[in-house]
Amino acid sequence: MTSRRLFDTHCHLDDRRLAPELDAVLARAAEVGVERMATIGCVRDAAGLAVPLALVAAHPDRVTCAVGVHPHDASSLDDVLFEALAATVADPRVRLIGEMGLDYHYDHSPRETQKEAFRRQIALARSVKKPIVVHTREARDDTLAILREENAKDVGGILHCFSEDPSFARDALDLGFVASFSGITTFKSAPDVREAARLQPLDALLVETDAPYLAPIPHRGKRNEPSFVLHTATEIAKLRGVDLDVVLEAAWENSCRVFSWPG
Repeated sequence: MTSRRLFDTHCHLDDRRLAPELDAVLARAAEVGVERMATIGCVRDAAGLAVPLALVAAHPDRVTCAVGVHPHDASSLDDVLFEALAATVADPRVRLIGEMGLDYHYDHSPRETQKEAFRRQIALARSVKKPIVVHTREARDDTLAILREENAKDVGGILHCFSEDPSFARDALDLGFVASFSGITTFKSAPDVREAARLQPLDALLVETDAPYLAPIPHRGKRNEPSFVLHTATEIAKLRGVDLDVVLEAAWENSCRVFSWPG
């Protein structure tokens, strides 16, 4: 065990690559100091809404959740699902809403449909006064425009798996959004992300895995899991030229604040 405290702010514990051995995954996380994690429920239908809540119920001291409709699945956000989502996010166990946003890389849902789903979920978040988790890929301008137009600053939230440059991080911070850095930060092929991690204000920096996706070096290409978040934090400390404890303490405090989960 360790005296470190880490908070993996974005993982998918219900994924079929993690769920069958979840106890072991959580044990490995504890060994490196990952005391808390947020499992993100990306739902396609009303039945899926119960899954993240069940994980929180099973591990209340270690797991919290966010629930929302991913841009890939924006086409599924009909009125029936929206009403069910609205009822679910009122539950105090749901601390943020999302992930939501825009993904113009894959375009699994039409772009106009993605925009509408994004707007509806921001409005829902504002109605229940909870922050949001934003997914944005190759949609920089539209993401910022919608956040501004829908007054997302009223609730703020997280830019998850930050994959842009420092100027985008600054624009988002002006709108009340902190940046959560993933294993991408360890990739030498991502200089803009690495520079953003170096420059991001320390009080607006989080770390995540996005497990089971995007494993950091030295595990790149393998299945990711919450214990690997330590590699990302370590790389950020190197980029900033500070002791690891500086990054860990800041990321912990920021995460607890954003998730309204006292440390």
